Amino acid sequence: MMDSDVIVINETLSLPETELQFRFSTGGGPGGQHVNKTATRVTLLFDVANSPSLDEETRVRLLDRLASRIDGRGLFHIDVHESRSQWQNRAAAVERFRSLLADALVEQPERRPTRPSRRARQARLEDKRRRSTIKQERRRRWEH
Repeated sequence: MMDSDVIVINETLSLPETELQFRFSTGGGPGGQHVNKTATRVTLLFDVANSPSLDEETRVRLLDRLASRIDGRGLFHIDVHESRSQWQNRAAAVERFRSLLADALVEQPERRPTRPSRRARQARLEDKRRRSTIKQERRRRWEH
């Protein structure tokens, strides 16, 4: 799945690990003194907008599908601080990166709009009539 210097995303895309940047910082949350003095939180950065490994179609698809994780400069961000180990967090960030890119590159089938069947429409209208009757009965009881 992951070579030492190449990250395989899917059958058609592999990225050199040199295109990834890693930043390390102290993690938050529980952990006491250890978490306050060791830089175990990992932020993975990947420049989607300027990556030489991406063709234009792939770049556009990633920018569109991963927009919530991409900043204004075109950098894709992943933060991991699950473990007390920087090495484990780094490995988790790379795996999450691979998984998110692979999911974003799966081609979505075109959706064909459908209409409810006649039976479904009749059932819906019958249910509305039933609810209406129930509410009318309630009103009549409270008026007296």
